[in-house]
Amino acid sequence: MIRGLAGPLIAAVLLIPVMALPQGMRQGVLVTDDTGAILAQLPVADGAQFCLRWNHSVTGGKVADCFRIEAGRLVLDSSFLHDYAAGLGSIPGRGTVRAAKGGGYWIEGMNEPLAGNLLRLRVGGPAVDHRLTSGAWQIDLSALAAGKRVILRPAY
Repeated sequence: MIRGLAGPLIAAVLLIPVMALPQGMRQGVLVTDDTGAILAQLPVADGAQFCLRWNHSVTGGKVADCFRIEAGRLVLDSSFLHDYAAGLGSIPGRGTVRAAKGGGYWIEGMNEPLAGNLLRLRVGGPAVDHRLTSGAWQIDLSALAAGKRVILRPAY
């Protein structure tokens, strides 16, 4: 019985959300696992914003870090935080704070290139709901790699 399910099971596992970069688009964001295997490749135009969104693991409040790829560099552009809890808030010289419609606040204009040109992330489970979003697409990282380490970097 298990042997008979192996083919369909392997086929289902291989249906990983990888979108080819549209013709003419030279860059995007690449999500890989620790071994370098590609989990997702998503189109992002130069200067366009995409966000890593999740629910805070303790309070459940909404959190986001928004990035852009600028001249091949991964740059932290802004962050959304649901409240000014311990350890959260603005750092002088690192963007400006504004109240968000509906509560919480944004830190904008951070313009901070990421060290190593990548972001390492341990993906949370369904309650944390890690996901990558832009205006054109959304990828559910928690469904793809809950409990695993992933790396986000520019794709060329």
